[in-house]
Amino acid sequence: MIKHIVMWKVKADVPAEDKVEMKRQLEALKGVVPTLIDIEVGIDVLGSDQSKDVVLYSEFASMDDLQAYNTHPEHLNVVDFVKPRVCERHAVDYEC
Repeated sequence: MIKHIVMWKVKADVPAEDKVEMKRQLEALKGVVPTLIDIEVGIDVLGSDQSKDVVLYSEFASMDDLQAYNTHPEHLNVVDFVKPRVCERHAVDYEC
């Protein structure tokens, strides 16, 4: 199993509603992208200097399945929404 974790810092002028919409769009991929086993998206509540604003946790059966997710048209639509709103993106993919 592959676990895919992504954390984003949104730009200072991005409204809170956009973070909520980002969460909604990402979670809506479950059941749409066939290789996505599970997904959870959280919005930071601490707001410290070390915090990121949004985190994604997702699971895939294999690296090939993760790659299929990354190139799936519905995922790419979400990427188009997310990219202009973020200033940082950090990711970790690991096998367990």
